[in-house]
Amino acid sequence: MTVDKLAVGAVITNCYIVSDGETKDAVVIDPGAAADKIGEKIREKDLNLRAILLTHGHFDHILAAEKLREEFSVKLYCSKAEREVCMDPGQNVGRTFGFSCSVVPDQTFDDGEELSFGALSCKVIATPGHTKGGVCFYFDAEGVLFSGDTLFFESVGRTDFPGGNAKLLVDSVKERIFVLPDATKVYPGHGPATSVAYEKENNPYVNEEGYLY
Repeated sequence: MTVDKLAVGAVITNCYIVSDGETKDAVVIDPGAAADKIGEKIREKDLNLRAILLTHGHFDHILAAEKLREEFSVKLYCSKAEREVCMDPGQNVGRTFGFSCSVVPDQTFDDGEELSFGALSCKVIATPGHTKGGVCFYFDAEGVLFSGDTLFFESVGRTDFPGGNAKLLVDSVKERIFVLPDATKVYPGHGPATSVAYEKENNPYVNEEGYLY
């Protein structure tokens, strides 16, 4: 499995193109902006885009979703609890930042569901707190987690937007992410990659030194 990261948009959101080296099957995770740039990378690598996956519905993770969906004729997926967030510029805080955007997902999924797109497969892990329906995508065989805005390098997602809840966020990190193998590589929605082991030891928001713990 190959992971290509593109940092896009006004708040430098990480969009990931995840692909299988043999079949060229691919998914895009969180296309937050720059649809042309994302599409160019997909075409450059001659990938077979199978789906667009959203960790959550905030504007900076969905702005390029509609254009990519139309260009590559694929479906857009989010969690059931996040569908309304994707569709409402108030809840996805686009209106707050001057981006009155919305997108209607084609399909939704539940916590624990296994998603398969050609040669790629991952498990949905519900991690509410940053938003009410936020999730992570766990590629078990590769030991890779896409954490959206739940967990960052030495930080966590903010909880002062609609649907945010600090206790839920910390519980999500401790009970849903920190139970994964220590070697799990974590690709967050913003900033550099990290690992479960590193964050257990160094994340001040979710260990006993932090004010959110």
